Amino acid sequence: MSEYDTIAIERHDAVAVVSLNRPDALNSFDNTMRRELLRAVREVNDDDSVRVVVLTGAGRAFSAGADLNDMPQDRANWRVEDDLNGEYKPSLMEIYQAPKPWISAINGACAGIGSAYGMVCDLTVMADNAYLYQAFAAISLIPDGGATWHLARTLGRKRAYEIIVTGEKLAAQKCLDWGLCNRVSPADSLLEETLAWAQEIAGKAPLSLRYAKQTLSVAMEEGVDSMISIEARNQHICITSEDAAEGMTAFLQKRTPVWKGR
Repeated sequence: MSEYDTIAIERHDAVAVVSLNRPDALNSFDNTMRRELLRAVREVNDDDSVRVVVLTGAGRAFSAGADLNDMPQDRANWRVEDDLNGEYKPSLMEIYQAPKPWISAINGACAGIGSAYGMVCDLTVMADNAYLYQAFAAISLIPDGGATWHLARTLGRKRAYEIIVTGEKLAAQKCLDWGLCNRVSPADSLLEETLAWAQEIAGKAPLSLRYAKQTLSVAMEEGVDSMISIEARNQHICITSEDAAEGMTAFLQKRTPVWKGR
């Protein structure tokens, strides 16, 4: 694995843990971390031996959002679109479109653009003291990094708007009740429990994980008529694979399949 100043990567067999690693700044995004995260995401996505990725934050927060102390000196020629489209969007989309599942393990505050990274992952485990926070209205801004897309599709327009304009800190249990996370864990065992789940998922067929994720992403936008055909196309890829043949053979022989991802 490469060396980073603001990102840490650890391997646990087929699971990689990518940590935002600016704990003294509550893992707020500065220029370096924005760029290093994209490189780290691509590194683990391109590693075929990594089958599941966990994204978390070092220290007592997942991420406090953008580092407001890292604003450019030349404000006259700076456009926020350059940062959002050029530096945040690529890493967010690399996670969203990754051929493997990403699980966010949210510890403490998950605020601002940090919440976009928490929500863009395919699965989410939150510590019982963690919360999602759209802090933007307090400083005359709006959610970004795709946060409005995730909130609207999960909560509906009215509830999403309420969360944005009130700036409510959504506690882990409410996030679980509302579908913004999959599981809640005691804070002191968050990473341990998330890793155990990730390793369980890593034992599943890689092609199934990949094409189920891809098909669900398309289903967010398409009608049922189109989806039946899209599912059929992706099912053909899966059912004609070496792994499908191995899975059927292993089932009949009552043994654990050996997946190759092809």
